[in-house]
Amino acid sequence: MLRKIRTTLAIIVLALVTLLFLDVSGALHAWLGWLAKIQFLPAVLALNVGVIVALVALTLIFGRIYCSIICPLGIFQDVISWIHSKRKKNRFSFSPEKKWIRYPVLGLFIIAFVAGVNSFVALLAPYSSYGRIVNNLFRPVYEWGNNILARIAEHYESYAFSETDIWMKSLPTFVIAAVTLVVIIILAWKGGRTYCNTICPVGTTLSFLARFSWLKIRMDEDKCIKCGLCSKNCKASAIDFKNFSIDYSRCVVCGDCLTPCKKDAIHYSLPLKKMIKEKESTEPQKVKTKNDNENERERESIDTSRRSFLVSAAMATTAAALAQGKGDVDGGLAVIEDKIAPERNTPITPPGSISASNMAKHCTACQLCVSACPNGVLRPSTNLLTLMQPTSSYERGYCRPECTKCSDVCPAGAIRPITVEDKSSTQIGHAVWIKQNCIPVTDGVNCGNCERHCPTGAIEMVPLHEDEPEGVYIPAVNEAYCIGCGACENLCPARPFSAIYVEGHEVHKTI
Repeated sequence: MLRKIRTTLAIIVLALVTLLFLDVSGALHAWLGWLAKIQFLPAVLALNVGVIVALVALTLIFGRIYCSIICPLGIFQDVISWIHSKRKKNRFSFSPEKKWIRYPVLGLFIIAFVAGVNSFVALLAPYSSYGRIVNNLFRPVYEWGNNILARIAEHYESYAFSETDIWMKSLPTFVIAAVTLVVIIILAWKGGRTYCNTICPVGTTLSFLARFSWLKIRMDEDKCIKCGLCSKNCKASAIDFKNFSIDYSRCVVCGDCLTPCKKDAIHYSLPLKKMIKEKESTEPQKVKTKNDNENERERESIDTSRRSFLVSAAMATTAAALAQGKGDVDGGLAVIEDKIAPERNTPITPPGSISASNMAKHCTACQLCVSACPNGVLRPSTNLLTLMQPTSSYERGYCRPECTKCSDVCPAGAIRPITVEDKSSTQIGHAVWIKQNCIPVTDGVNCGNCERHCPTGAIEMVPLHEDEPEGVYIPAVNEAYCIGCGACENLCPARPFSAIYVEGHEVHKTI
């Protein structure tokens, strides 16, 4: 029962976290956003004390069930290992802890974290790695299926589905996600929880606490016949049945070792059981009859079932506690040539991120905000220092003043919650006019798209030549009013480079 409940919870969590990244409607984040906030590293970066204390308490009571029930990458490893186990059973064996890998990796992770080298931190963070895999590799397939359903529904005059653009937001991030997926699959296929117990810094951190957990997998030396089935089914390679020892720093309490044991010699239990046995061994022994032995076995079976039910119920309760399409050019003109992003001296970070520094320190590059952005504005950075972290660009859309999706879903505090009113007065950058790209200058015809669509009235059209008031007009930008939303850049008809673009601000301002 313990294993079944653990497996059920894990499947539910994995499915819901995956849907959180796949959702094209934007409706699921209000219901499932808490699943991102209870992940270990995002909670630490967001200084979410309640979640941190809960996860520490959970580990001290139950062991490393975070890795087997809450962490999506850990559960994904179990899925891969389970698929292989269908073909090859009893394939694991005990192996000593690889300290020469675990602790240096954790040390480098901490150094990079303190030094602000979040590119390295993001590479190893388990939740973020899984988010990138889903967003870059699984989501395009999901969107492709969604678009097929949308076309079928449209044929029957139904609009239950809406088509979305499928495009590569960042080639480096796509490659990193693909390599990560391949590495995870290979390690899980061969060794089960090898990545989780050898490389993952979160797993190593929780292993220090798991050694002192109250409930543990325990072996009964009197009943054990050293058949080795428990060790052969331990995907963490943590059970040394020959010496009756278990490495609790690597055990993720998956329960796979409990079912194969035919002698009831291994349990997930309290230390009290051992104390009672030691006490009974000091008392005078009496000769037991055959009926006494049968009654005792029956009582032990009932107690074990009751204990497993209560523990499983507690685990379940605790774990439970814990697009928009491509925009048309103004006027409905067909897009003849795709826009090319300008070279910005300062990258644009989303409203609510406060500053580029705050974004770099707190972002784990999980890309939940990228998947949630309905306007196609956010995409992973290709800059080495901020690699895979979100940056804004306006080739496919602009940052609408009424949208706060990215700040609503960020679990790590990199993009702080922001109201619509605050966003409308937050300056993340300012518009810059490029004379040689502007249609009134190049073609001698009036345009004014940038002025008409500026939500803050920061752009005014003025004569190209002061002595020719009847001639063509060009935009003049009032930087004091501009919030850097990118409406002017996105809706500028000039191709492939817009005649007006947004230069980012290192620190956001309130206007």
